[in-house]
Amino acid sequence: MKLKVNAVHFTADNSLVDFIQKKLNKLDLFYDRITGADVYLKLEKGDKVDTHKKQIEVNLHVPGKNIFVKEEASTFEEATDIALDVLTRQVKKVKQKQNVITHKKPIVPVEISDED
Repeated sequence: MKLKVNAVHFTADNSLVDFIQKKLNKLDLFYDRITGADVYLKLEKGDKVDTHKKQIEVNLHVPGKNIFVKEEASTFEEATDIALDVLTRQVKKVKQKQNVITHKKPIVPVEISDED
């Protein structure tokens, strides 16, 4: 899966990007037609003076639609794990809907004529 990571107003280190890549690659187990993902990492101001809440936004590209998840936690790793759980459920739902649609093909009656 092609992954594009954007860190807003800071620079993300390679270990964080690798962690996110490794986690999102697990989605390929559930649905193999995922083409890519855009990930946005943001720092939101917390309640206290020197605290920042970490926010992750994932826009997952699948054929026919995009799946968007926005999660917030105290660390980016924790937010990634929460977002992965939500994405897993949504990807399974998309795959299930696609399977139902493709398996429900209309039955065309065949007319047999005796013209002998």
